[in-house]
Amino acid sequence: MAANGRRGPYICGIDAALDVVSGKWKGLILWELEEHRVRRFAELRRALPGVSEKMLTQHLREMEADDLVVRTVYAEVPPRVEYTLTAHGRALNEALGPLGAWGSDRIRREGRELVDHADAAAMPRP
Repeated sequence: MAANGRRGPYICGIDAALDVVSGKWKGLILWELEEHRVRRFAELRRALPGVSEKMLTQHLREMEADDLVVRTVYAEVPPRVEYTLTAHGRALNEALGPLGAWGSDRIRREGRELVDHADAAAMPRP
């Protein structure tokens, strides 16, 4: 296993890409940061109903190690921490765009509905 916890070696580029976005929340974190550019931890947590503080922290640390997000800490009381996408993270979002379009088409084919972002944020946490 690599020093950063990744498994490698990879069979192909898709294998390497999926390793970086593995986990239920990483794609949604990428999407949220693309939509809003800058988010504080609590804002991300509210926008992702069902994510635990521990899991969000873990995913953000992994994404920072993978150069997908930048964590900026401001020396204030109380401390303020903000997350933004790196150029590498924005490029990954562009690459995931066709996958998202495929998923939206699948939702329509199955007669399901997309949950509005505001409605998703208002969903109760388990």
